[in-house]
Amino acid sequence: MLTKRIIPCLDIKNGRTVKGVNFINLRDAGDPVDLAKFYSENGADELVFLDISATEEKRRTLSELVLRVAETINIPFTVGGGINSVADVERLLRNGADKVAINSAAIRNPQLINDLVAKFGTQCIVVAIDAKQIDGQWMVHLVGGKVPTELNLFNWAVEVAERGAGEILFTSMDHDGTKNGFADAALAHLSTLVNIPIIASGGAGSIPHFVSTFTNGKADAALAASVFHFKEIEISTLKEELKKQGIPVRS
Repeated sequence: MLTKRIIPCLDIKNGRTVKGVNFINLRDAGDPVDLAKFYSENGADELVFLDISATEEKRRTLSELVLRVAETINIPFTVGGGINSVADVERLLRNGADKVAINSAAIRNPQLINDLVAKFGTQCIVVAIDAKQIDGQWMVHLVGGKVPTELNLFNWAVEVAERGAGEILFTSMDHDGTKNGFADAALAHLSTLVNIPIIASGGAGSIPHFVSTFTNGKADAALAASVFHFKEIEISTLKEELKKQGIPVRS
């Protein structure tokens, strides 16, 4: 069985790491370079860096900050936010990103997924999907969760996989920042529909939540922010407990 990955997420706004609840009420969580170094040295398997206001502000991801983070860490590094073209991805990979995450641009132009996969390979392309339940249906949202679409989460995930994306990063907007656990039922259903890795995001509050998303949710990786940033859960302790529960993780 493939090992499950633990992935801290750095949500970046104005050059600082921030964290909110349900995508709003952001508070400062520290310097992204310092946090990246800490996680790289303390057991994180990968790191995700999301420039959360780049799309809304119609600007490119903070390339210089990406370069500084990449120079500091020695674990795989995914960057997202404001990516709209092959040229954007070239710039970020050149600055040290290992993978890129696209979200709004992929929905507006699905062919972009195919183009990026053809140019850079499946392993480089992560499609991030932000969704919330509306009238009992999981609906996809754009621009950091601010703009609803008529896309169904599960239909979009299938299309994303068919277009060649290497991974899906699914964030439940309903669970984000609540610390009440991941959207395990939705994650488990996703795992039956696609054969690419799924990263669970939104809702981590305790070690049992990680255990549940790997067992009940069938997630391949679990992403979290505030519980790591504010030292509520130490990654080493988390991994020890996952091993005790028979869940394979990297040392």
